[in-house]
Amino acid sequence: MRAAVAVALVVAGCALGGCSVSLSDMPLLGSSDAPAKPKEADAFPAVNDLPANREEAVLAPSERNKIEQELIAARERQANANAGAAAPAAGTAAARTAASR
Repeated sequence: MRAAVAVALVVAGCALGGCSVSLSDMPLLGSSDAPAKPKEADAFPAVNDLPANREEAVLAPSERNKIEQELIAARERQANANAGAAAPAAGTAAARTAASR
């Protein structure tokens, strides 16, 4: 009976220990030379806080068009490669279906 009570106390202590604060946050046990933890109030900018202007220039229209054309060409190459790979796979799937009938 005593063993069951001791086990219950250990389990309850472990469960309640998860609800406690860390020891470094306690004023008496934490080190005094440690810097204070910043609050996360600055995680989001203020409503009217605008970002600073960019230092680097925006892409020229010709550079932007060149990049867009490269992306379109890459997308078409990928679509053609996928269509070519899917056609033989579809043929073998159809053959397997016909053979199983």
